[in-house]
Amino acid sequence: MDEDSLQVTLSDGRIVSAPLEWFPRLRDASSDQKSNWRFIGSGIGMHWEDIDEDISVRSLLMPAY
Repeated sequence: MDEDSLQVTLSDGRIVSAPLEWFPRLRDASSDQKSNWRFIGSGIGMHWEDIDEDISVRSLLMPAY
């Protein structure tokens, strides 16, 4: 993760990136809050306890309509 995007490296080596604008709670979180995350569902997503945010890898791959 950098200042503007969330980046995930998939098991096949692809890197998927999404703007933090898509995730306001994550965008507005402090650096400490952003760094406090864990995998959920055997790696199908990530969870940030401090801000109660869950993001699935699938949501990064699917187009938003």
